[in-house]
Amino acid sequence: MPYRHLLSELDLGFTKLKNRVVMGSMHTGLEDRFWHYPALAEYYRERAKGGVGLIITGGISPNREGWLLPFGGTLNSVFDLHNHRKLTRAVHEEGGKIAMQILHAGRYGYHPFVVSASAIRSPISKFAPRALTQAGIERTVRAYALTARLAQRAGYDGVEIMGSEGYLLNQFLCRRTNHRTDEYGGSIENRMRLAVDVVRRVRKACGERFIVIYRLSLIDLVEGGNTWDETVQVARALEAAGVTLINTGIGWHEARVPTIVTSVPRAAFAPLTARLREAVRVPVIASNRINTPELAESLIEQGSADLVSMARPLLADPQFVLKASEGRADEINTCIACNQACLDHTFRNERASCLVNPRAAHETELVYRASARPLSLAVVGAGPAGLSAACVAASRGHRVTLFDAGDAIGGQFNLARRIPGKEEFAETLRYFGSQLRKHGVDVRLGTRVDAALLAGSGYDEVIVATGIVPRRPAIPGIDSGNVLSYVDVLRGAPVGRTVAVIGAGGIGFDVSEFLLHRAGEPLPQSRDAWLAEWNVDLDVTEPGGLSQTRQEPRPERQIWLLQRKKGKLGAGLGKTSGWVHRATLLRQGVKMLDAVTYLEIAPRGLKIERDGVEQWLDVETIVVCAGQESLRELAPSAPAAGGPRFHVIGGAALANELDAERAIREGAQLAARL
Repeated sequence: MPYRHLLSELDLGFTKLKNRVVMGSMHTGLEDRFWHYPALAEYYRERAKGGVGLIITGGISPNREGWLLPFGGTLNSVFDLHNHRKLTRAVHEEGGKIAMQILHAGRYGYHPFVVSASAIRSPISKFAPRALTQAGIERTVRAYALTARLAQRAGYDGVEIMGSEGYLLNQFLCRRTNHRTDEYGGSIENRMRLAVDVVRRVRKACGERFIVIYRLSLIDLVEGGNTWDETVQVARALEAAGVTLINTGIGWHEARVPTIVTSVPRAAFAPLTARLREAVRVPVIASNRINTPELAESLIEQGSADLVSMARPLLADPQFVLKASEGRADEINTCIACNQACLDHTFRNERASCLVNPRAAHETELVYRASARPLSLAVVGAGPAGLSAACVAASRGHRVTLFDAGDAIGGQFNLARRIPGKEEFAETLRYFGSQLRKHGVDVRLGTRVDAALLAGSGYDEVIVATGIVPRRPAIPGIDSGNVLSYVDVLRGAPVGRTVAVIGAGGIGFDVSEFLLHRAGEPLPQSRDAWLAEWNVDLDVTEPGGLSQTRQEPRPERQIWLLQRKKGKLGAGLGKTSGWVHRATLLRQGVKMLDAVTYLEIAPRGLKIERDGVEQWLDVETIVVCAGQESLRELAPSAPAAGGPRFHVIGGAALANELDAERAIREGAQLAARL
């Protein structure tokens, strides 16, 4: 059997998990409104049908004080049972198991009722918390037990108690947020009292034949966090209190260390899980940046973990386990850890989805049904939009021909995957290549077509996905030999040691990171190099696991990153990843200037005006990242009588900042309608 360790049963004594794959908790936004539960049920049904051993829901609050958002998802009344049974029934009908995560947000809540261990406001909520009184603590413990018992009545196979990422129980555990002087503050024995009481009371309420998972922060990555010895002490106390499994949590939401973005090496934090596994007897779950069956298998085989949690990878491909078990791993739509449609949506209070799988959390709306009348389709452009349209259309039974003038599929993704930290984008192209072959798409690379050819070739539908061309701003001297477009740079054009980058959107940041990379250094970055760069100490000898040894940056180039508008550079980048890019550039000495007027380009460099003062930036190379223009001349201005219908999608339809999420979604939606 392929991946025999990953796909082997796990006997928990009173029940068995059919494999070692856990779908980690991922808040989609569907949890918070009861009328979304039918859609949420289908979302979980697809993952259960795809073979995952245990599903953990998005966070459900035990009471009003624990809401993430006003009127967030709760289970604290018998009147909530009906909706939750829709989820458990869907999973059980497909032979799966499901646990409900109980999440008390504590001071992370976005509402005026927030509470915490101490009255210390968090940097990610505008509401200051009240310190829980001892009576309030007792009410909170009862609320956890009641919610767990109701979850059992709703048909859940277990619960996960969220005790990491800086939520309430984590707030009690760490001196950073626990300044109490009563029996819940001070020593680690006191600070863990609430977490242990919650587990003990949940176990008493639900009995022995019920899965109780505790998600424990193994490294807090904030000042005032716990040491490794304290974490082990907490884990052993939780084990004695009755947990069935311990799940790995990494970092607080307010930490200034990335933990799951694509630049984080795969399984970067797995050594922590391996160490904890040696210290406890209950099975331990590894998590964070594990996205392939090969990696998950190796973690189980090497004894680093008993189970592997994958949240976003099961957004990207609900059939992950099934494909792995059937020897079709090359067909897995791999999570690229971009966060653009999942966590970025969540933190904007929007429904989560997935850049590479727009059906995620939209299973009842975006449906790929076999076509009753197969059509002949031409798709022009093998970038993300065209690939998505071609693969979905062919999977529905349409006859698809895919044209591209280049010698490889991928379009702008072939540039994106050259950026340090974005190497995962190659996985999406591997996936699309497998789907083109599987569904028999006629791929014609190195082929240019014109509108007349398309109109006269007997196609029923033509999809124009020709993308964009870089825009060249009207700056005197823009055609000088020291000016390059971002396309030139990413394709390997020589660049000087001093550089001005015009345009500070996502492309400008990416190009700056590309130019900072030292020639000859391996990509992707090794775990050790990444840990040193972000000052992470996996020994966790210091509180929070932040190293006291700072690595001095060695920038490859001196870069000025410039934008016309006034304000913070990078403000439009992704909510959960933009700060990482900005921190990386600042650490490497990139000079960021806003409110810039570009006056002239000459051999000496770039002349600008800022705050009424003119100055020359004496740079060897100017790189233009100043937007794009749609490339859509293949689309006729008016449909020809008797000819095919033309559709324009992706960058060819709208060329603002490059948006792969929109491109892939538009391709899939159009192909689903045809």
